[in-house]
Amino acid sequence: MSESNDRENEIARLKQRIAEIESQEQNDSSDTEKFETESSVASTGQSTDKQINAALDTSQKAIISKEKEVGEDAEIARGPVGLDIGTSNIVMAQNKGSKINMVKQLNAFFTIPQSKFTKKILTQNDVMFFEHGGQYYIIGYSAEDFANLFNTNTRRTVVKGLLSSRENEGIKIIQAIISTLIHKPKKFGETLCFSVPGEPIEETTYVAGHEMILKMYLESLGFTPISINEGLAVVMSELVEDNFTGIGISMGGGMCNVCLSYLSVPVITFSIQKGGDYIDAMVGRDTGMSATKVKGMKEESLDLSVLPKNKVETALHMYYMDVILTLIHSIQRVISASDRVPKISEPIPIVLSGGTAMPKGCRQKFEYALKDARLPVQISSVRSARDPLNTTAKGALIMAVTEA
Repeated sequence: MSESNDRENEIARLKQRIAEIESQEQNDSSDTEKFETESSVASTGQSTDKQINAALDTSQKAIISKEKEVGEDAEIARGPVGLDIGTSNIVMAQNKGSKINMVKQLNAFFTIPQSKFTKKILTQNDVMFFEHGGQYYIIGYSAEDFANLFNTNTRRTVVKGLLSSRENEGIKIIQAIISTLIHKPKKFGETLCFSVPGEPIEETTYVAGHEMILKMYLESLGFTPISINEGLAVVMSELVEDNFTGIGISMGGGMCNVCLSYLSVPVITFSIQKGGDYIDAMVGRDTGMSATKVKGMKEESLDLSVLPKNKVETALHMYYMDVILTLIHSIQRVISASDRVPKISEPIPIVLSGGTAMPKGCRQKFEYALKDARLPVQISSVRSARDPLNTTAKGALIMAVTEA
């Protein structure tokens, strides 16, 4: 079947579902109400066509991705924006012609005492920082360089997926980091879709408060902010050809987010507060290294498909399996306990994304461990996202485009 026919079939199936929903809502209407409703449905149908087409168009674009460079100006928003606000990184996505432009900044900071000489050196070297309370707050990738220089860890504005209440200046810092990526929009009220985590199943935390604070800040910049569950963003990005039906998993720094979606509707969403940071911290504890150094080694050379060669790799293998097994057991427990799971006639895919899912062999270890789980839905395959680090930002952009 040609690509054009595939696309038409996807649109037809989604439109059929929307028509069925609208039809159910009309059952008890009077003749006058029916006339008004039919007019509304026709208008809604046209709008929905545009939204579906916009989503499919964006999903098929190639990605141009880069890290935020020292001294580089922030982008000016000229259209809908997707923003992945993760524990480890913040990623901004915008459409630019036939491409999606992605820019990534490290979500971290490091403080040093103020002095005129230090300020001059930082400025000359284009280090990103701001002054507050007798300290220089070095932000983004520059913070990691300083942490490695002092053999210590960076500090985070987001811990386990949520804004940290331990950092007095956390809000100010995350605002400064976001401002390195995106300026106020060229057109006031531009749509910006940002990621939020699912409710953690192990602890009582308040995702709504985290979401509200970010929304208030983005509104102050002149955007119309819309939140999207991080797992659903994975579905929007990777499961277009599966009618947006399946399980999207984002394995990030602070959390692993999960969404079971049926025809783009998030049926079940949740998170576990274990991720890359947990692995780094536990390996650092066992080996006597800083978590920041462990993170660098993990991202540079970890291969989970071969036997470990030293104590650091052994610890990384062990704690990766800890996270994978915790994640799979949580999926089994949450989905099995839910009465919201629809009857899906065909097996559905699982997609793994996020920086923690990137090491070679991670997908295979997840797939192997999944064989022992008993899920109330059949799984057709376990896939790796095409661009794991940018998947959430792309899904957020697709949502922003459809809502613009």
